Amino acid sequence: MTSVDEQRPEQEDPESTGTEDSAVPESAVRPDVTSGEYVRGYLDRLRAGDTGLLPVVVGMILIAIVFQVASHGDFLTPGNLVGLLQQGAFYMTLAMAAVFVLLLGEVDLSLGYVAGVGGVVTAVFVSDQGWVWPAACLAGLVATTLIGLLQGAIIAFLGVPSFVVTLAGFLGWNGVILLILGNGATIPIQNNVIFNFDNGLLSPLVGWIVYVAFAVVYVGAELFKIRTRRAKSLAQQPAAITIGRVVVVLLAGLVVILICNANRGRSLPIRGMPWVVLIVLGVLLAATWLTTRTRFGRYIYAVGGNAEAARRAGINLAGVRIAVFGLAGLVAGIGGLLYISRLASMSTAYDGGTYVLYAIAAAVIGGTSLFGGRGKLIHGVLGGLVIAGIDNGMGLLSMSAAQKYVVTALVLLVAVSLDAVARRGRQGHGIDA
Repeated sequence: MTSVDEQRPEQEDPESTGTEDSAVPESAVRPDVTSGEYVRGYLDRLRAGDTGLLPVVVGMILIAIVFQVASHGDFLTPGNLVGLLQQGAFYMTLAMAAVFVLLLGEVDLSLGYVAGVGGVVTAVFVSDQGWVWPAACLAGLVATTLIGLLQGAIIAFLGVPSFVVTLAGFLGWNGVILLILGNGATIPIQNNVIFNFDNGLLSPLVGWIVYVAFAVVYVGAELFKIRTRRAKSLAQQPAAITIGRVVVVLLAGLVVILICNANRGRSLPIRGMPWVVLIVLGVLLAATWLTTRTRFGRYIYAVGGNAEAARRAGINLAGVRIAVFGLAGLVAGIGGLLYISRLASMSTAYDGGTYVLYAIAAAVIGGTSLFGGRGKLIHGVLGGLVIAGIDNGMGLLSMSAAQKYVVTALVLLVAVSLDAVARRGRQGHGIDA
């Protein structure tokens, strides 16, 4: 039987990382365990309901196959895949904001419009007030962070359910956007740096330099982790599993850089990795470090897993909740910057209601539990890719908005159902409390 400690290394083991969750997640193993024993242990965990990233990985493969066939080969072209990354960056970032809140077992229905507030504040200051772009972007991020802190304080100190508080935010922040913009107004973004957040491209050479730097840092981090765990006499994964994971990650990065550096132009050559890939990766790494390598991160999982036990352990529940909602607001604000960058404008046509539903759907589809205490930031990124892939693929097939909503709803329903079934399975095996 697998213990609770083995199932949640991110709560108990400060050396674990949030980026190593793959189709074969890490288990607590003996240093001399064989690869065969490790695989059998993983299969036991699958039967117990701990599926890790397997469902979303399988889902991404199926989506690619279905849309590649249905679009007669247009889906997996370099031009469409790079466009998918740029299109999905907003969904991925907003989904990471949703993951923070879901880890507490809470929900934030206002994230879509909070991101919109960040976008409109930045747009007003950079276009109407003539601020330099760093100051305008900072103003937008400060605004969204303060909104998150305010809503978190109401939830923590007044005991109002997060659903109610953020539903009020859903309505109120939409109103704020309309008040700032006015009826039917649009603010164009004419700043080249902000425009390039989502639309700018690195040169192919710079892209390769970034890839090599990433590979060196990633391999170095894995070696450092192994050395640290060995020095502390902690359990180690089988070498074959560790090497396999590193190879998969490096190959995935290689595929991305090759696709981005392929010529996507028709009349003129277009090559290079979008800036937004580095922005999303930076947010992911920073947020993953915070949740897996710091005491505060372990507090988040503890509060989400069992708030009463966390309180008895001396954790400040109110402080953790307020900080998490503030972090969610900050990350949502980054998403707002990517939104205005992609469209080079901010208008009253902004549909924050749909975007927040997509964000929560992406987080759950990626593998984050709605019940709190289980999930990683990478889940939001992968779930955002799934949502963007579905939207992109249906766009290639010229499907209507109504059909897109129905398909996305079915995918979300399946993901939530799998989460509920997996939770029952873990409870039946004594994994979850």
